[in-house]
Amino acid sequence: MGYERFGAVERRIDVGGTSLRFWLPPDLDALIDVEAFERDERIPYWANVWESALVLAEELMVMDGAGRRLLELGCGLALPAIVASLRGFDVVASDYEEDALEGVRFNAARNGAEGLETRILDWRRLPDDLPVFDIVVAADVLYEPHHAGALATVIGRTLAPGGVALVTDPGRARAVNFEPAIRGVGLGVVRQRARRPRGFTSGPEIDLYRVTHPA
Repeated sequence: MGYERFGAVERRIDVGGTSLRFWLPPDLDALIDVEAFERDERIPYWANVWESALVLAEELMVMDGAGRRLLELGCGLALPAIVASLRGFDVVASDYEEDALEGVRFNAARNGAEGLETRILDWRRLPDDLPVFDIVVAADVLYEPHHAGALATVIGRTLAPGGVALVTDPGRARAVNFEPAIRGVGLGVVRQRARRPRGFTSGPEIDLYRVTHPA
């Protein structure tokens, strides 16, 4: 039955003046599986498009992706990855949840991003065949104390020389560990001034971390 089993409803999302059509499950709470959380910390955060994803998508909307590869980590419904695909990037959207990737494929097809690839990716067990990318992105993935170190390790493993990683976060307490974790894997990081998605007058201000290899 695929993604249709979630009874997803359409939401119009504006990114840099471009209107995208996204289908989201109508009730995130109904997707919570207590046993899955107790076993492996699985919470269906993937079922929404959060402010951090909007800010990241806006950053990507002004880029030219021709000839460049992009990886989204912890993509959820992958608004940034879909925008990147529309901008000409060769895109892989990755997540720990197959349900999320079903939603990515559903929404990518309906927004003309047919070339986008999806991949299950467990940050704790990175596959040997995982390539490097010119751009690595992640939106709002720093929930637990160990996530900063895990994310830094994955970025260090997948970011090509001369590449850039962009990470957005709504000021979560756990994010304080991200900058030292990134420096701990030998990369440089700059946190840009926090902002809301364009047109938003309320809600969290989103930090944008720009990660690069040292000069």
